[in-house]
Amino acid sequence: MTVNMTKGQAISLQKNDGGSLTAVRMGLGWQAAPRRGLFGSRTREIDLDASAVLFADKQPVDVVFFRHLVSDDGSVRHTGDNLVGGVGQGGDDEAILVDLSRVPVHIDQIVFTVNSFTGQTFQEVQNAFCRLVDETNGQELARYTLAGGGAYTAQIMAKVHRTGAGWTMTALGNPANGRTFQDLMPAILPVL
Repeated sequence: MTVNMTKGQAISLQKNDGGSLTAVRMGLGWQAAPRRGLFGSRTREIDLDASAVLFADKQPVDVVFFRHLVSDDGSVRHTGDNLVGGVGQGGDDEAILVDLSRVPVHIDQIVFTVNSFTGQTFQEVQNAFCRLVDETNGQELARYTLAGGGAYTAQIMAKVHRTGAGWTMTALGNPANGRTFQDLMPAILPVL
């Protein structure tokens, strides 16, 4: 059963039977919002990019994004760059797979971001979401839907972080500005 998350809400990634999730997919989806023009409505392609920044003791140690598709240790993998969005019609446009059982013990947080590489703002985006899926069975565990667009070019979407022997996901939804994950680092550090 999917948990529809609100900003700031955290959920445990422990299974109902007491076991731990071993592999999850953070899926991101979006569509270009129609714009009214002289000749009716039209949409413009929007290139949003998903990234996962891996932290150890609040220090960035690795990143997975469209130019570095697999973490150095192989535990996190980006499925590839989608340049237009909306292809999945409600499904994932970009996805990052995390093998939680292989994440090195010194990595304590993974922050997921989405940014507009082409510089368009979220006012031009609709139906944007991130969702967490159990990769072992395809079950959607949690979904966070972005409410309303704004005059910003990025979002710090969510993070997964170690809690005791397991992991927890927290929906963040913090607006930011930047075309790449590097531009977002000042906005990421306060949520660690």
